[in-house]
Amino acid sequence: MKTRVATLLLWAVWPLLSQNSTTPGRFVVEHPTLRNLGFEWSISGDENRNAQVNVQFRAVGESVWRNALPLLRIGGENVGRDREQLHYTVPHGFAGSIFNLKPDTEYECRFTMTDPDGVHGDSVRIVTVRTRTEPQAYSNGRILHVYPPDHKGPRQEPSFTGILEAYYGAGLGDWSVVWERPAQPGDIILVHAGLYRPERLNYVDPLAAPFDGTFTLTLKGTPERPITIRAAGDGEAIFDGAGNHILFDVMATSHHILENLTFRNTDVAILAGKKGVLGAVGLTVRNCRFENIGFGVWTEYAGSSDFYIADNLFIGRDDRFRLIGWTGPRWGDIGPYPSHQLTSYYAIKVYGPGHVIAHNAIAYFHDAIGISTYGTPEKDPERQASSIDIYNNDIHMSNDDFIETDGGVHNIRVYQNRGVNAFHGGYSSQPIFGGPVYFIRNLLYNVQSGVAFKLDARPAGLFMFHNTIIGEQAVRSPTGNMHWRNNLFIGRDTPGRGIAAWANATPQHSTDYNGFRPNKGVEQQYAWLAPTKPGQLLYQSSRDDWRFFRTLAQFQAATGQEQHGREVDFDVFESMTPPDPSKRHAVYHAMDLNFRLRPNSKAIDAGVALPTINDDFTGQAPDLGALELGTPEPHYGPRWITWKPFYR
Repeated sequence: MKTRVATLLLWAVWPLLSQNSTTPGRFVVEHPTLRNLGFEWSISGDENRNAQVNVQFRAVGESVWRNALPLLRIGGENVGRDREQLHYTVPHGFAGSIFNLKPDTEYECRFTMTDPDGVHGDSVRIVTVRTRTEPQAYSNGRILHVYPPDHKGPRQEPSFTGILEAYYGAGLGDWSVVWERPAQPGDIILVHAGLYRPERLNYVDPLAAPFDGTFTLTLKGTPERPITIRAAGDGEAIFDGAGNHILFDVMATSHHILENLTFRNTDVAILAGKKGVLGAVGLTVRNCRFENIGFGVWTEYAGSSDFYIADNLFIGRDDRFRLIGWTGPRWGDIGPYPSHQLTSYYAIKVYGPGHVIAHNAIAYFHDAIGISTYGTPEKDPERQASSIDIYNNDIHMSNDDFIETDGGVHNIRVYQNRGVNAFHGGYSSQPIFGGPVYFIRNLLYNVQSGVAFKLDARPAGLFMFHNTIIGEQAVRSPTGNMHWRNNLFIGRDTPGRGIAAWANATPQHSTDYNGFRPNKGVEQQYAWLAPTKPGQLLYQSSRDDWRFFRTLAQFQAATGQEQHGREVDFDVFESMTPPDPSKRHAVYHAMDLNFRLRPNSKAIDAGVALPTINDDFTGQAPDLGALELGTPEPHYGPRWITWKPFYR
């Protein structure tokens, strides 16, 4: 009888056990970048969300395993925006990154899944992955010499007039599309000093680009033998669009390197892909200068992958002396054109996996850097915005946002960027389709709207680590699966605005070890939204769902969050003056700002250790904010620039 009862009880509870136990599914190694690796592991079960995946790694040949951040448990979050009929439910699984690796190095990575309710299947995965190296020209490639049409004097052979003659063997007029001598993988096209400006209204344009003035490139290099187009080093090689729409169209290319060139006077300098049409693969744009342009480098094609856009200077067309938002009725029109009119859009915008956007200096654009707000991600991981690195960029004067991760899916890593002067938002995630998106050690100063992180369209899966924000986190749009650690939020005394708001749509959230400088004279300093009932979701919230607190101590006692958080002031810095929130169009300059922490201040040793993120902390514990005391300040912007690119 006892055996029968036990059997009946087992059959009764088995459905609950099977729903809470975890079954591992497909394991995905995302495109490696130079410094980081991203992974995804799908699952079924784990309805009580208590499964975990711990991560360890070591370079091949080493014996000691090192800990990395655990993978983030994702799944079930509702992402989207109703006005565009965008509704997406995040699939269940885990995703995450291993940070701060060495380029061109092979690593063993071990993932261990545990669940108190049981794991059915292979609970350990070990994969070997090599990080990428910076793309380089083929050392034994043919050298093809290109000269401008007005060149006088000797030439190095083989020589060509204009880039298309060297690239295709193109003729003039109708014969400009007769391509009988195309370049080969590994070729190096050296562009000698001079002005390359198509005479697009000339039927026999000497640069072989009649009517549109566009240099259309379509050839295929390989990772080992890219096609390289580079300045010859005898002076500035300038491609001037003379006001045309697209200067370079590289949508059909694979593995091209463009370096040390100047692009100017065009709407789109480099078109690299259109959604649903075509897109480049393995494009490198390095050490180039862009000026008087509407768009720098642009792809929205899901199959574009593995771009390396680094050490470039982008100068847009927007107002250089007044910060202007783009919604005129809200912010007021200023200047010779309505404030909602686009003169420069993005410096860089990408979609697809594996891109690296690093060490660029960008000024006077609507947005500086963005991931395409693509919509519902495609099911193929090879066609999603995943494993994208955006780091060490120096951004000045954005009429909208500094960096937008808005169409990101998994493992978007935004770190060590400096943004000064934006009107509508600093770092944007609207939406994120599961994540994680990592914002780490970014600087922000003077975002007029008070939206340091723009979190809209129900983004899901975000980590905010070690950012220094001179301003407020005021957005109250609900998010899912969001986690804050080691940040500094330093209020500007904006009238009527609190220092921080957390809008949690789901029970998965956490915030701790952060520092806050409250705004003077504000009662509702800390705003909190989070589910309070089992199964409750707060994607559509009312004011009654919110709780407001005047002090951090009140917030801590009521919510249980920020148990190690603290209130600070401007004296945590060596020297820092806040922007004036009443001067909505004011412009500030990075050269005048000092984000370094003062020794013995309340921000020192006040953080929590995060493996691979702050392993190099110098004191008893990590410091709050972006800059650790006693460590070198990052180099923001191009490494070839030794002067200040944005100054009074």
